Amino acid sequence: MVEKKKGKAKEKYIGIPGIKPPKETCDDPNCPFHGKLGIRGRAFRGVVQSIKPSKTAIIKWERRVFFPKYERFEKRFTKVNAHKPPCLHIHQGDEVIIGECRPISKTKKFAVIGKVGENERT
Repeated sequence: MVEKKKGKAKEKYIGIPGIKPPKETCDDPNCPFHGKLGIRGRAFRGVVQSIKPSKTAIIKWERRVFFPKYERFEKRFTKVNAHKPPCLHIHQGDEVIIGECRPISKTKKFAVIGKVGENERT
């Protein structure tokens, strides 16, 4: 694990290539970059629907399901709650990347790890 010292908190490499750590630091223990929260499993890209709950973002993305009887695809949507660290400035309508983590609460099993525009690979 590569750790860099920056200010009070340490930032760490979260194991996903192309994801850059944020420039700001935070004291959140559930931050994937500055806290103890590990990212494992699957990662998704979606749009922020709401940030009204405290430290939570509701992320929504589209998936397509094939129906063999009609030989057509149907659009379906998935909505999940994700932990929003204070060092990432996420707003409603932003496209973000979320990663699977341990359960933080009853419904939060994902954490926001970055915005899509800021983490594009060149």
